[in-house]
Amino acid sequence: MQGNYLQSLNIYNQKEEEESVGKNGQLHFIHLFSEYSLADQYQNLGLYHQSKKIISNILQNQALLKSGDMKVKTTIAKLYQLQAINFGITRNYPEAFQNLTISNQYLTGHNKENIILIWENKIFRASYLLRQNKLEEAKKLLDQVIKEVKRNGDYPFITAFAYENLSRYYFQKEDYNTAIKSLEAGLLQIENLPYNNIKIVFYELFTKNYLALNNDEKYHHYNNLYTDLKSKLDTNKKEGIQFIVKLVETYNKKNFEIQKQNKIRQFRDISIIVLFFVLGILAYFLYESRRSKDLKKQLAFFEKQKEREKSIQLHFDTLKDGIEREKEQKIIEKESPKVSKEKEDEILQKLQEWELSTNFLSKNMSISILSAQTEINTKYLSEVINSNKGKNFNAYINELRINHIAGLLKNDPAFLNYKVSYLAEYSGFSSHGAFTNVFKSITGMSPNHYIQEIVKNKKS
Repeated sequence: MQGNYLQSLNIYNQKEEEESVGKNGQLHFIHLFSEYSLADQYQNLGLYHQSKKIISNILQNQALLKSGDMKVKTTIAKLYQLQAINFGITRNYPEAFQNLTISNQYLTGHNKENIILIWENKIFRASYLLRQNKLEEAKKLLDQVIKEVKRNGDYPFITAFAYENLSRYYFQKEDYNTAIKSLEAGLLQIENLPYNNIKIVFYELFTKNYLALNNDEKYHHYNNLYTDLKSKLDTNKKEGIQFIVKLVETYNKKNFEIQKQNKIRQFRDISIIVLFFVLGILAYFLYESRRSKDLKKQLAFFEKQKEREKSIQLHFDTLKDGIEREKEQKIIEKESPKVSKEKEDEILQKLQEWELSTNFLSKNMSISILSAQTEINTKYLSEVINSNKGKNFNAYINELRINHIAGLLKNDPAFLNYKVSYLAEYSGFSSHGAFTNVFKSITGMSPNHYIQEIVKNKKS
C-alpha cells in the first residue's frame, strides 16, 4: 500500500520460505496462499493478464472450491475479488460483478477480515457502477458502507476508499465543492499513514476538482504532490517488475524441488512397506522388480518436470529486461525473426486486450514494459506493431494516448476545462510541446482548436 513493491516482494518471498518449513498439515493452505499472493503482486505491478491467468488456474480446482476450511474459503473470496478487479480494468463489468457476487458467497464467517472484504466488494461494485453512469445505485452502496464502518470502529483505509469513490460521484455530478469535501474527509483518515497507493489517487482527484473550479493555487499544490509521488511509485513499480521475474524463476525451481522431495518421500514409504514383507529370496526379487519399475517411473517423472521447467522458463523470457535483454540481443540475429500467421494473430489479440487498459498513459512506458505486461517477446512485438499497425512502437503508443485523451475531451465535459499542460501530463507526454505536436499530427488540429470545435458543436 506504500507503493514499495520491491520490499513487498522481498517480504512475500521471505515469508513463503519461513512457512515452507512448517507442519505438513499446513502445506496445502500455504501453497494456496502463496499462489494468491503472487497473483496479488502481479496485479499491484499492473500485470493484469498474468494475475488473471494464475487465478483462473487456481479456481479450476473443484475440491478446493468445496472446502469447508474457513481460511481456505476466505482466500478463495480474495481470489474472486482480485479477478473482479482484473475484469474491471478491462471494462468487462458483467464478469466483474459476477466475481464480486461469488466472492461474497465465500465470506460466511463473521470475523473482521470477512467483514472488511464484504465492505471492499461493495466499494468495488460501486466504482464499476459509477463507470457505467449508474450514479444513484453507486451512491447508495457507498453511503451504506460509510455508515456501517462508522458503526463498527476505526477502519481508516476502508473509510478513505469509500470517500474516494463518493468524490467521484460528486465529480460526475459536476458538484466539485462537495467532491472536495469528500476527498478531505477521506484524506484525513490516512494522512499520517503510509498508504501511498491511495494517496496518489486523492492527489489526482484534488487536482481535477480544483482545476474545474479554476483554483490555480490549489491545483498546482496537489499537482506537485501527485507528480512527485507518481514518479516515486513508477520507479518502484519498474523495480518490482524486474524483481518478480527473478522471484518467479526461483519459485518454479523451488516448486520442482518440493515435488521431487514428495516423490522421494513416497518412494521411501513404499520401500519401507515392501521391506516389511520381505521373506527370503523370492520376496527380495519381488522387491527389486518393484523398485526397478518405480525408478523408471521416477526418471520419467523428472524428465517431464525438466521439460515443464524449460517451458515455464520460455514463458517468462518475455518479461526479462536490462541485462537479460542485452544477452538476448547478442544471441538473436540482427534480422527480426519471422512471425508465423498464427503467432501474429495471437499477438494482435493480446495487444487488443492490452489496449483496453490505460497502461499506455504511463510516462515510463517502453517496449520492454509492454513485453512484460503482455508476455510477448520484444522482437515479435516490434515486428507485429510495425507490420500491422504501420508504425513503430513510439508512434503506436502516442496514437493510443491521443485517441484516449481525445475521447475523454469528447465524452467528459470536465476535461474541457483542463489546461493543455495538464492534458499532456495526464496522457503520459514529457512536455506540453511534444503533446501538441503529436496531437496535431494525428488529429490534424491543435488541442485548443479541437476543444473549441467540441464546445462549438455542443452549443449548436
